Amino acid sequence: MDNISALDKKIINRLQYGFPISDYPYRETAKQFGISEQALIVRIKNLLKTGLLTRFGPLFNAENLGGALSLCAMKIADNDFERVTAQVNVFPQVAHNYQREHALNMWFVLATESLKEKQTVLDEIKKITGYDVYDMPKEKEYFVGLFLTI
Repeated sequence: MDNISALDKKIINRLQYGFPISDYPYRETAKQFGISEQALIVRIKNLLKTGLLTRFGPLFNAENLGGALSLCAMKIADNDFERVTAQVNVFPQVAHNYQREHALNMWFVLATESLKEKQTVLDEIKKITGYDVYDMPKEKEYFVGLFLTI
């Protein structure tokens, strides 16, 4: 993190609090930093390319749009984890797949356009991997404003 410029730190810190909804959101945001719209776009692309940012984009409430979202877990044999990870990650509906030290050692988020699609993907993952998928849809939503300052 030592190699990140002071301006890039300011950009990351500012973007966590939202992005303007307007005809020229990059231009509006760039003015806050005294740089051009194009310079801001280049900096964001570079932050993504270097991995300092892993994602930059809108966050939609899937359920409000008619879709479905679930936290899923699987119990995978240690010697089979790599194979199953590759198989699960093929699905474009899968995000944030990670390993945990727990009996249920693979966890991922599944986001689909409908409840029917969610079930289809869950069934397909089980069929391809040979492992059960534990579907844990949220029962209630809480908003926690987590902002990380660098």
